[in-house]
Amino acid sequence: MNTRHETDVLVIGGGILGSMLALRLAQAGIEVVIADATTLAGSNVNAGSLHVQMQSRFIRMETPERVEAVRRHQPLYVRSVRAWEALARELGTDIELFVEGGVMLAETPEQLRFLEQKCRAEERLGLDVAIITGDELRRVAPYLSAQAIGAEFCADEGKVNTLLANRAIDRALRELGVRIERPSDVTRLERDGARFVATTRTTTIRAARVVNAAGGGAGAIAAQLGVTLPVESEPLHVNVTEPVAPMIKHLVQHADRQLTLKQFANGNVVIGGGRPAFIHTRSGLPWVMRTSIEGNLSLCLHLAPWLGEVKLIRTWGGVNAKTDGMPVLGEVPGVPGFFCAVSGDAGYTLGPHCAQLLADLMTGRAPSSDVSDFSVERFR
Repeated sequence: MNTRHETDVLVIGGGILGSMLALRLAQAGIEVVIADATTLAGSNVNAGSLHVQMQSRFIRMETPERVEAVRRHQPLYVRSVRAWEALARELGTDIELFVEGGVMLAETPEQLRFLEQKCRAEERLGLDVAIITGDELRRVAPYLSAQAIGAEFCADEGKVNTLLANRAIDRALRELGVRIERPSDVTRLERDGARFVATTRTTTIRAARVVNAAGGGAGAIAAQLGVTLPVESEPLHVNVTEPVAPMIKHLVQHADRQLTLKQFANGNVVIGGGRPAFIHTRSGLPWVMRTSIEGNLSLCLHLAPWLGEVKLIRTWGGVNAKTDGMPVLGEVPGVPGFFCAVSGDAGYTLGPHCAQLLADLMTGRAPSSDVSDFSVERFR
């Protein structure tokens, strides 16, 4: 039987941005319903990395024009880490947030020159970054092999336990009376006079305003209202090991190869780096690829050979929402009441701060950061 709900705001998508937006709107006294297609909100791909320095992967994959556009907004990432620190205090529970810095590694003189150039550009933007080599690198990151000859160190990078953070946010939402429909995939979205009507397999939701926070599916949601939103679903691969003694306190990345490393408080080491997964044609779910497992683990052992004695316990695939590298935030011109909310590059990092910016717009307050570049109108 199809149930019916009425609400002020419907948020389509219960990832970090959608959930945090719903939380901020509910705190402002606004009635909110979340319709989330998955059974667990939050990040599957990021697995808790808090990025500030520009990822080398993005620089390699994108045009110089896009790289420069994102670089202009890099201070947004610093403010986003500060937003995570404030959120950890607000939630009143341990979400294993650690801001101990991040290292981006170089193995060759060419890679080190790339990092030096990148470091100078990020220093000009006010980021707390520096190049470290030799004995200083060994002191900062003793868990690395001698293959790493240098690194760009960024003091504001860190990590968070996404499972703990997502559960804490979910509890806060329910305490505020936010209705969460999950799993609830919106199959149809249309206008009905001044309101919107969203249809799922079990529910019909009428709302005065709709926020499209559907991540990789945001383009398909927008298309139902005649809006072009070029968001791609990018399936990516992640691995995790059994718990081991604490060694890696930083977020670790590579200057030229697909690798990220971080260790959670319980000792699990998460190994990623943007290697591909794929969407299974029958289930529609992300599946892993043997080549990504092998590529991740072989590079990991090259740089941290002590992990060769550690068991791999799980691999998985998740879907990243890929834009032009910048967030998409704001009301869609010509479709009053319809808002888009996609974090863009490093979406889990940006989620809480971007949610506050959009909540400010929706409640008539001036956002703390300039969001004019983030309008969906740029895609016209």
